[in-house]
Amino acid sequence: MQTVLYQFLIEVPRAALIWSGLLVLAVAVLAGLVARPEREAPPDAEPAPAAAEEAQLADLRRYADEVAVAAAGAAQTARRRREQWLAVQADVDRAWQAYDEAEDAVRRLAGAAVLPAPRTPRTPAEYAARERWLHHAAMAAHWRGELTARQLADVFAHRNGWDPRRHPAEQEIVLARAVRDGRLAGYRAAAERERRAWRDADLAAEAARALAVEAYAAAQRLRPGHAPVRRSAAPALAPIAPAGARTARWRPARVG
Repeated sequence: MQTVLYQFLIEVPRAALIWSGLLVLAVAVLAGLVARPEREAPPDAEPAPAAAEEAQLADLRRYADEVAVAAAGAAQTARRRREQWLAVQADVDRAWQAYDEAEDAVRRLAGAAVLPAPRTPRTPAEYAARERWLHHAAMAAHWRGELTARQLADVFAHRNGWDPRRHPAEQEIVLARAVRDGRLAGYRAAAERERRAWRDADLAAEAARALAVEAYAAAQRLRPGHAPVRRSAAPALAPIAPAGARTARWRPARVG
């Protein structure tokens, strides 16, 4: 009985001392938390105005860089398309000059055709000579690029108006007209290519202009003092006018 009373008297003060120390420590920690001037904001709290503005500027800066790169690429494409159009235009000029020369040759030969053709004996030897002359003239024209392989085949097959029995003066006119018609077809094909190249160059120039305007506007948004925009409203590219409403920057040499 005395032993139990002794342990009770010894343990109770010790437990009270321990609980008192824990209570003092808890009060000190609580006081420190309450007195702490800065407290962390919860994760779902709204960012500070300065942080939001910095994020908006970062978005605008990234967009301006992307538009600047796109504008530089569009300008390079426009220059390349314009160079291609100029090259095709030179082809059109050469094709027209070749056709004009062929037309002059036809007119000269047609003027000389009013004179009576020299009379020659219509013998097998004469017709053989006329055929040889036609074949030789057609071969020479083919090697000069004035007759196609199909036209040359027609000459040797004596079809599509090629008659070896005609006098060489008449055959020369037929040959000159065939060369003129071929060069006219070549000119028309070159003119069509030029129209397509000019249309592509015009579209590329318009796209480059629109991107350059948008790149300038995006750069202006980054200047100090510019009115801020909402982050949800992303800048949009300037629309490109339809083909019928555009003003032509370059025009082909001939459209007919």
